[in-house]
Amino acid sequence: MVGIVIVSHSAQLADSVVELARQMAGPDVTIVAAGGVDLPDRPLGTDAALIARAIDQAWSDDGVLVLMDLGSAVLSAEMAAEMIPDEQRAGLLLSEAPLVEGAVAAAVAARLGDPLDKVAGEARGGLAGKAAHLGAAPPAPAEPGGLPTPGPPGPSPVTGIEPGPPEQEPAARPDGGRPLELRVTVANRLGLHARPAARFVQTAGRFDATVTAENVTVPAGPVSARSLNGVAILGVQQGHEVLVRASGPQAAEVLAALRDLADRDFDEPAPDAVPPGTAASGVSGPGGAAPGAPTPAATAAAVKPAGGTTLHGIPGSPGLAVGAAVHLRPAAMEVPRDPAVDPAAELARLEAALQATRREVQAARDSVAARTGEQYEAGIFDAHLLFLADEALLDPARRRIRDGRNAADAWDSAVADAAAGWQRLTDSYQRERVGDLEGIRTQVLSHLLGAGRAELSGAGIVVAGELTPAQTVGFDPALVSGIATAMGGPTSHAAILARALGIPAVLGLGPDVLAVSEGTQLLLDGDQGSVQVAPGQAGRAGAAHAARRRREAGTRARRRAAEPAVTADGTRIEVAANAGSPEDVRHAVDSGADGIGLLRTEFLFLDASSMPTEAEQAAVYADLAGALAGRPMIIRTLDVGADKPLPYLPRDAEPNPALGQRGIRLGLARTEILLAQLRAVLRVAAHHPVKLMFPMVATEQEVRAALGLVADARRGLAAEGVAVPAEGGMEVGIMIEVPAAALTAARLAPAVDFFSVGTNDLTQYTLAADREVSAVAGLNDALHPGVLTLIGRAAAAAADAGRWTGVCGELAADPLAVPLLLGLGVRELSVSAAAVASVKEAVRATGLAVAAELANRALELPSADAVRDLMRTRVV
Repeated sequence: MVGIVIVSHSAQLADSVVELARQMAGPDVTIVAAGGVDLPDRPLGTDAALIARAIDQAWSDDGVLVLMDLGSAVLSAEMAAEMIPDEQRAGLLLSEAPLVEGAVAAAVAARLGDPLDKVAGEARGGLAGKAAHLGAAPPAPAEPGGLPTPGPPGPSPVTGIEPGPPEQEPAARPDGGRPLELRVTVANRLGLHARPAARFVQTAGRFDATVTAENVTVPAGPVSARSLNGVAILGVQQGHEVLVRASGPQAAEVLAALRDLADRDFDEPAPDAVPPGTAASGVSGPGGAAPGAPTPAATAAAVKPAGGTTLHGIPGSPGLAVGAAVHLRPAAMEVPRDPAVDPAAELARLEAALQATRREVQAARDSVAARTGEQYEAGIFDAHLLFLADEALLDPARRRIRDGRNAADAWDSAVADAAAGWQRLTDSYQRERVGDLEGIRTQVLSHLLGAGRAELSGAGIVVAGELTPAQTVGFDPALVSGIATAMGGPTSHAAILARALGIPAVLGLGPDVLAVSEGTQLLLDGDQGSVQVAPGQAGRAGAAHAARRRREAGTRARRRAAEPAVTADGTRIEVAANAGSPEDVRHAVDSGADGIGLLRTEFLFLDASSMPTEAEQAAVYADLAGALAGRPMIIRTLDVGADKPLPYLPRDAEPNPALGQRGIRLGLARTEILLAQLRAVLRVAAHHPVKLMFPMVATEQEVRAALGLVADARRGLAAEGVAVPAEGGMEVGIMIEVPAAALTAARLAPAVDFFSVGTNDLTQYTLAADREVSAVAGLNDALHPGVLTLIGRAAAAAADAGRWTGVCGELAADPLAVPLLLGLGVRELSVSAAAVASVKEAVRATGLAVAAELANRALELPSADAVRDLMRTRVV
């Protein structure tokens, strides 16, 4: 493959050109940036030595094409050419082609395997598409075969792939037959602009065939379908018909591939989901569609389900609901692009909108905390508040206003730029922050434009593409009986909030759910992850009866919540609560929890403006332990990383924070932070039943090092005359959330007192499916036999060493999972306070012998769905 070097006075410009070309041609193209001078901060200028190194990096036996901007860039490139070995110089070509357009065209041609002269020819013709679109005369091709000239329109329409007339044959087929033809109508809003044109050319270039294309609607062509410039000058816009002809050994295959590409709209967003910055009017957020609107993936190829059809998705929040489909309709907003008359007034308008949005977000946070008692769920809105105070977002918006743009336009474009920055990050977790940013963007714009919000037409089951946290928490339970979305997964913020609020939800149902007519009766099962469209009278009656029985069972469970959870055959199981704030601890007591099975101490650090001292930490832990009135509390040491940064603890950015320096890794790297926390915990453990737990453990060495720090802290306090628990008086455990820890549990168990399985991270790491990414949310299921196998292995190792195992992840609160976990050897479950009563009832209905049998059967099944089917059809 021909290599490409981009030379520019600006390092940033060179890098951006490389990024653009790679997006068009694909990541495999060899293209290297050589911008600026090779000095700190890469100042403006050109550097022959830097260019020579770039040529060496891009070198290929097929040659290297060098594209430059102006002035000294040409001289420096010529000097670099003199610096490379003589035997390579013959394969080096310096081109006068336009830098940006030429790089895109050259990269696509290089990716197709074209020789150096043809790649150079494509680069020189890079302006042709722009010239054709603007009606200017295109530059003449620099060499034969560069850009074909426009030709007459093709013959009458032919449906599908059929033989074309012999006089228009681009090349004779080996069997002497006529070329094959395909006609497609382009539906993309912007037609065959750069990205879809590049995909068209790349697809045509993969096959052993001669392929041409021509615009039938506005006669142009035919051109070679392997030429990006050729396809660009066809000027194909939305609604235009393109005639494609192919001959050669794989003529049929290439047309089939192109037809499939066209059916997918050339993998471009749907027409109503325009990327930011391209819309002339309307609101098109960083994620494409407005919140509540169908996402591009959700709107593709939707088919209206017939009555009686059952749609299958992902269980998001348990419960049954019967009601009419109510579509969430996003409010129409048009961002004006008119210049500001009074910049001072526009700045005031922006600040007022920001303040109003801050009040709304804080109210949403307070509402979740008040309705659920769960500060962890309420904390979802903290990121929204941070966006509203982020100077990296606000300063560009204010600067745009001072430059003459109105407040809405300035805010809209500033958010679009910020979202583009998030999207460029390599870590998928961080890219998902775009969804939070989109929600804030829309809220602020609604105040600036005086627009309404996404609205429901009535009561029933909400149907939407995907929901934002603000939309979910804003639903009135008296009106919203269930949630059905085309996208999303069980660990999305919307799902977490739906569970906390007790609203049954099924997510990831696909595009067909969006085609359900408004008012159609739906039967939603949040346990099974299904939605039945227009069920019969018997189905509705049965669901209503089941829902009534579920409510009655919930009432009975809450009456017995404070009683011990004892299995049907007499084994006591501790059911504790997870907590992330003092309010959570108090709510856990009120909900009947046997204790706190996971205290997330991050709240103490994230809410502080400086590192909390040992004394400050000890005071908080003592207050929480006192509120538990003798119930046990497991304190997890600090688990922050690049995804949850502390403002007073500067850290280098990480491309994948989920796999970075977090949990015990950070504690062992910054022992002064961990030692202060350990000393604080030991102070409290001398007077209360407190246990200690280390997160994110992967190796035996980490366990030994952490236990060594506990011993150091104990000795230090004792030397100061401070009371500490006796040796063995405070249990110390580790979280099993890294597969390596589960696999080596037999080595780890003798060193600690207990294991606590964090199923959220364990599932994510085991299945290599980011729990924050909707596209793979269906894979992220903790009931997968692989995850259950790791839990069982850890529990067995703990039991062999005389230790106990608990589970503190989302799986512990799943009624279907409780018997399996007990059957695998788990003896403690830590859940949200709201789930304590129902989990205790699930324990009481479980016999350990039958549970062990079910667990063994589950481990032999092929999928999480199969495990769920097993548990639904068996009564423990």
